[in-house]
Amino acid sequence: MYSQLYFDYNATTPCAKEVVNSMLPHFHEDFGNPSSSHHPYGWLAKSAVEDATMAIAKNLGVPQNSLIYTSGSTESINMVLKGIARKMRSKGKHIITTKAEHKAVLDTCAFLEKEGFEVSYLDIGADGLISLPTLNKMLRSDTILVSILYANNETGNVQPLAEIAKLTHENGSLLFSDTTQALGKIDITEVLGLVDFACFSAHKVYGPKGIGLVFIKDNDGSDNLPSFIQGGGQQKGQRGGTINTPLIVGLAKAIDLAYQNFEEEKQRLEVLRDKLEAGLLEIEMAVSNSKTSKRLPNTVHVSFPFVDGSNLLTALSAQIAVSNGSACNSASIEPSHVLLAMGVERSLAYASLRFSMGRFTTEDEVEKAIEIVTNEIAKQREANILWDRRT
Repeated sequence: MYSQLYFDYNATTPCAKEVVNSMLPHFHEDFGNPSSSHHPYGWLAKSAVEDATMAIAKNLGVPQNSLIYTSGSTESINMVLKGIARKMRSKGKHIITTKAEHKAVLDTCAFLEKEGFEVSYLDIGADGLISLPTLNKMLRSDTILVSILYANNETGNVQPLAEIAKLTHENGSLLFSDTTQALGKIDITEVLGLVDFACFSAHKVYGPKGIGLVFIKDNDGSDNLPSFIQGGGQQKGQRGGTINTPLIVGLAKAIDLAYQNFEEEKQRLEVLRDKLEAGLLEIEMAVSNSKTSKRLPNTVHVSFPFVDGSNLLTALSAQIAVSNGSACNSASIEPSHVLLAMGVERSLAYASLRFSMGRFTTEDEVEKAIEIVTNEIAKQREANILWDRRT
């Protein structure tokens, strides 16, 4: 095992032992193909998938037929955005999203722009939230889809989705929300009643990598998506390919575990979050970028002026697993696009860290993290001549 403290749960979580154990029989014992309908191996596999789907639907409070399995949220996002664009092209080619979306949404929107679609990008305020009046003005008769990230993966700020849904649906447009980071952390039951589409990834909730979901509100009616992957007609023809029984079983188990002590874990994480944030903000001039009253219970995002962010991450990496933003952008030398959209100066955006906690984070680890970061920032500022001249 690594010796570092792990504070990067928003990037990924360890697969729970119970999840691994639930999957194992479907690799080497009950290994049948769910589409094999003429023998017991196939019947057992199909039954396992059906049981898993029933369990997921019950925990999420949605119909079973509203769930389509994918390889994860990135595929789900592509499936929804490209599917709606294809399906609704005759009505319009206008899509609205925000400048603070996950790169999976932004890159897919950039692809659609090359295909002739028009994408409008909502600004966000210093609190990370969109302006509802601005959204209302941006909506048009040819707006086919609004895509709004529910809980930001970098700052933890949560958008007012009820108000967004009201404006979107009054305009006759569809609403998609990337709810990946919200699953298992905050209640999404209400959200799934508001949106037309949503997505999830198992590895954000102590499940296996490589499996996720698309939620489709009316999957036997007007909201069903055209085929995204052709081949075999599985999943109502919307996503062809052999259904991954073990990973689906693992996803169901992970979601079930998350809901077993949901409120207790949420409250525990909130206490740790507030303790960590308070400790880091004791560092001179430190600034929190997680500013909304409604936010993820596990996420802290802080900027530290007069510190080189790259050097800080490198120095901390021997003791703490932490990031400067989304794992999908880790190779980029640019500052977080989320912070820039919030109006954070580039120099300060470079010197920012995201701490995300989870099931195995302890109070002792939080205290150690505060001490390590405080000492390292003091050390780096001592070597920065601008720090002495700050006044």
